[in-house]
Amino acid sequence: MLIFAAERSPFLTNWVNWQQWCAKGIYLLFVITVRNRPDHQTDDVPELVIEAGHTEALYFQDLWRYRELFYFLAWRDILVRYKQTAIGIAWALIRPFLTMVVFTIVFGRLANLPTEGDAPYAILVFAAMLPWQFFASALTECSNSLIDNANLISKVYFPRLVIPTSAVIVSFVDFLISGAILLGLMAWYNAVPSWRFVTLPCFIAIAFAAAMGAGLWLAALNVQYRDFRYIVPFLVQFGLYISPVGFSSNIVPESWRLIYSINPMVCVIDGFRWAIIGGDTQLYWPGFLLSLALVGVLLVTGILYFRQMERTFADII
Repeated sequence: MLIFAAERSPFLTNWVNWQQWCAKGIYLLFVITVRNRPDHQTDDVPELVIEAGHTEALYFQDLWRYRELFYFLAWRDILVRYKQTAIGIAWALIRPFLTMVVFTIVFGRLANLPTEGDAPYAILVFAAMLPWQFFASALTECSNSLIDNANLISKVYFPRLVIPTSAVIVSFVDFLISGAILLGLMAWYNAVPSWRFVTLPCFIAIAFAAAMGAGLWLAALNVQYRDFRYIVPFLVQFGLYISPVGFSSNIVPESWRLIYSINPMVCVIDGFRWAIIGGDTQLYWPGFLLSLALVGVLLVTGILYFRQMERTFADII
């Protein structure tokens, strides 16, 4: 009745508006008073602040604290890698095997390129195909790892180095499975490994360092420049032809061997062949040491650049 009468009287209209403003003021005063009461104070409540370690020592401590996240991400990627495929994990065997067959026919039969020592050409190729497939797969997965986990990065803190490292581990699992083909080839050709075979873990560590170093560079660059999602497949395809995968490094002229060894994968592939084939196979030590030094530089600079860009990932991604 009062509101109906106020529509016909200017005085009543102003009075109703004044009553509404008073009610709002009283309610606001009540809220402020209640929140400022001693039993509503939160000054004494401890706060948990999560932030990245400011020093390298604290950062690597964080890496150890978040090791369970590392296991979870790696295991998740392993489970979904061949999900909804008809033959599943067998693809880890088929891909390098078919590539080895093609390279053996093209370079070994058609081009008639020489092998190393008395080793069959198939073993020569597959001894190089193992580390190369691992490097190429790790490079591709690592470069896209931060983009694929953008939602996780933008919501919670953890050492971002966990993500690309877990991607490399997934490719390393494929590498271990593909090693069964090498054992089968050696049994087929009655190739008995020499004592050098025990040095193979050293060259596996070099391959891991090369994949990790290059992957960290590309992962950090891919966050800021999305062009690298198109550049990486080209780099992988181009690297396959300039690396001694389908042929022996011995066919490279002696005057070019040192320059050719600028490719960090040369020392990895030559090392694998030296350890697996044995016999009269020799390493070109100047080139091997140069490639090894470049792998070390690639790994160290990759970690440093990744650490430098890490704090901006959540803002840019």
